[in-house]
Amino acid sequence: MENKFMKAALKCARKAFDEGEVPIGAVVVANGKIISRGHNRRTKLQIATAHAEVEAIQKACKKFKSWRLPECEVYVTLEPCPMCMGTMLNARIKKVYFGAYEAKGRSLTALIAESNLVNHKIEVEGGVMEAECAEILTSFFSEMRNKEKLKKQNLQENNSCDL
Repeated sequence: MENKFMKAALKCARKAFDEGEVPIGAVVVANGKIISRGHNRRTKLQIATAHAEVEAIQKACKKFKSWRLPECEVYVTLEPCPMCMGTMLNARIKKVYFGAYEAKGRSLTALIAESNLVNHKIEVEGGVMEAECAEILTSFFSEMRNKEKLKKQNLQENNSCDL
């Protein structure tokens, strides 16, 4: 069951990739069904909070006409950042499954999940389809670095004609 939902989150991540966004995707699941989807859109919208998890949770809240989602689970391709974990706590999400671990160890996922800041704790399970989730991120950043390298090379070639 988990892989089915993480595959759906990966599909959302691919959409972000195709749009030139960091490829992170998320789905909210209730009663074994996907009720909302989200993908990273910070660059397109120029909004700092346009993360995949936030987008998916906002859509789920609208669908249920409630800010509380206590029977819902979130599947996300990358370990959630502190803002997204705070959003999940506030929405009273039951459990979060994530794929790739935050490589730089900045997420604080477990600490926030257990903090009981809003009289709620979230179960967390990491490493779901980890290799697949990590691969799309690696590919994206590798492609970005290659584009930047080509851009610099072209700029240098163009400037060398000016001498």
